[in-house]
Amino acid sequence: MSQALAKPIIELLPYQKAAVEETSRFCWFNWSRQVGKSFGLSLRRVLRGLERRRLQVLLSAGERQSRELMQKVQMHVRALNIAASLREDTYFEGTSFKQLELQLPNNVRILALPANPNTARGFTGDVFLDEFAMHQHDREIWAALFPTIMRGQGELDVASTPKGKSNMFYTLASNPRFAKSTVTIEDAAAQGLEVDLVELREGLGDPDLWRQEFLCEFLDEAQAFLTHEMIQACEDSSIPGPVGAEESESLRLNAGGPQFVGLDIGRVRDLTVLWVVQQVGHQLPTAAVIELRGLSFREQKDVIWPWLASCSKAAIDATGLGMQIAEEAVEAFGSWKVEPVTFSLKSKEEMANGLRIAVEDRAIRIPVDVAIRNDWHSVTRSPTATGFKYHAERTPSGHADRFWAACLAVRAAKGASGPAEYVGSEQKLTFARNGTW
Repeated sequence: MSQALAKPIIELLPYQKAAVEETSRFCWFNWSRQVGKSFGLSLRRVLRGLERRRLQVLLSAGERQSRELMQKVQMHVRALNIAASLREDTYFEGTSFKQLELQLPNNVRILALPANPNTARGFTGDVFLDEFAMHQHDREIWAALFPTIMRGQGELDVASTPKGKSNMFYTLASNPRFAKSTVTIEDAAAQGLEVDLVELREGLGDPDLWRQEFLCEFLDEAQAFLTHEMIQACEDSSIPGPVGAEESESLRLNAGGPQFVGLDIGRVRDLTVLWVVQQVGHQLPTAAVIELRGLSFREQKDVIWPWLASCSKAAIDATGLGMQIAEEAVEAFGSWKVEPVTFSLKSKEEMANGLRIAVEDRAIRIPVDVAIRNDWHSVTRSPTATGFKYHAERTPSGHADRFWAACLAVRAAKGASGPAEYVGSEQKLTFARNGTW
């Protein structure tokens, strides 16, 4: 690397600098959350691209993540005082894939794309797989991608935080061709990252998540009710991620088709999560995930009531704090539309199994979102004398609230009766049905 490019006016910690200056063709970076992984490795690809005068392809888990990664690239380009122009277009005609392209001097281009087996094909250049453990269809992406980098000695950087052992990122840990770098949050703090480790660990409040997200351990998923692989198979980068109260109205106005609502109630310690699915044939794509924290019940009702008014059916957590809102919703919209659900071993098992069936059938489609993925994965199942117990550790980000809200939404969709219709004839009057009776 030239001396001019080796010393950009960009502050780097020692582990980031080592990654930027790594010369191995194939690199595997197992780095903790929040240690500057995307920042450092996007800079690496900018500098390597300028030096090698080659196309740089950055593949992220979804469109939102690819945009965020390109923003970091633009930040580096501005800091280096490099002239560049950005454009956006649809990569494949007739698809929703968005391609961000940054044009640099000497015909160097940097492309940022959502990862997909189709977007991974057809390039001759260097590649950065960002958060590869989060990619859907990672093995198909790998099969499509790897042959394309063989031409012209293409370089490949693979980076992520661990997400179990059922993915290509874990498989590559034992590949001898890759130069390997593991940076835990403790390693990063020792090298100058400003972070209060005790506060972070205690605030997270989940030993397994701490080991996975910050100590970079590949945990066994045998106890998880839904594995990361199962969850990722249902993710869809075109579905909007969770929003708060202020953004919920725009999602409701833009939504179409019959909708079903699941509502898990919280107040102080837990989130209130409103999960909305639409029925499209046998599919249940998520229309909205609304997370409410620290709002009074009156403020929560202001957000929730319009969704209940417009949906086909809703299932509401009527346990503890949820009892009041559930009762008021039944009074306002009728028992035919709103089902209060008291959480018990039996009802939780029915709902959890309903969601799992939808996941296994890939009928439910969900946003690509770390909080949702961790929340769903946090639920474990253990046998009791009368059935199964479903458990999740309470953390500052919730208490499996997103999981149970989705369970309730699936229950509402599967329990929808639809309008009754009659069929007249000369024979005795009979009734037909539309929907699930």
